[in-house]
Amino acid sequence: MARKISFLNYKGGVGKTSLVVNTAACLAAKGRRVLLCDFDTQSNASIWLMRLERWNKLNAGGHGSVYSFFEPGGVHLSDLVVRDVVQDKSGHAVLPGLDLLPTTFNLVDLENEYNGDPKKPAYLLFQEQLGELAQDYDYVLFDCPPNLLRASQCGVFSSNEIYVPSNPDALSLIGFTLLVEKLGRFQQTSAGFRTAAMGPATQIRGIIFNSIKTGVDIEVPKMRMQLRLNQFKTVKRAAADAKIFTTQIRDAMVVRRAVTLGLPVNLIGQENTDSTRDNVVHDYHALAEEIEKHHP
Repeated sequence: MARKISFLNYKGGVGKTSLVVNTAACLAAKGRRVLLCDFDTQSNASIWLMRLERWNKLNAGGHGSVYSFFEPGGVHLSDLVVRDVVQDKSGHAVLPGLDLLPTTFNLVDLENEYNGDPKKPAYLLFQEQLGELAQDYDYVLFDCPPNLLRASQCGVFSSNEIYVPSNPDALSLIGFTLLVEKLGRFQQTSAGFRTAAMGPATQIRGIIFNSIKTGVDIEVPKMRMQLRLNQFKTVKRAAADAKIFTTQIRDAMVVRRAVTLGLPVNLIGQENTDSTRDNVVHDYHALAEEIEKHHP
């Protein structure tokens, strides 16, 4: 069974998309089959992995992204998946095993214009078809925006795990706290739609410190985050084995270059980067390894 994981924090700007894209790429490099579902209306993961030229065609056409699934007479979810999404300029796959469920700017209409059956919320429709699609994968990762509106709900309801990307600052702690509050409310309203076959309801299982700048001491923010996590574990609002990951992702210019190149960091050659490339590639590989070992 595929592990289904949402990456989500109520604080924006924590480097969530770079974390999920590069983690997905490192898992695929290990031979895992990975589906990355982009549920952020900014479409950053889709633009990054498809490159701007391919994504522009998708965005201009208005069809073929995840929102097409929710439109009247919508297509089957499997028909929207971009297989082996990472390609060179000639269109050849360079990272087999990493697929993308892409999004475009029209996903915002899911919040404002969607008029589905109130007895069958959008997140339930999505989960029902994802269950069949997920059989082809080892991991399904969701890039969720910093909220729990309809798009995020699709990822969270379909997941069994949530990882919280964080920076070593007070706002990340506040975002984490707000996420737990909102998650509890959503689980109450959606509990009646869960089935035994879906597995346990989504739980927060990890906090990942991301984009750590050189010379920044994160011990105090880490301690505060650990205290808050312990509080939530005590009242069973986080998984009993939830933890702050040992792996911390260092900040590096190569991550920003990777977006321009349309490649995950681990596929960029050393000759095209600054001296921090090896450090951050090591971090992402270590994180992928730690996620694999942190199996429910």
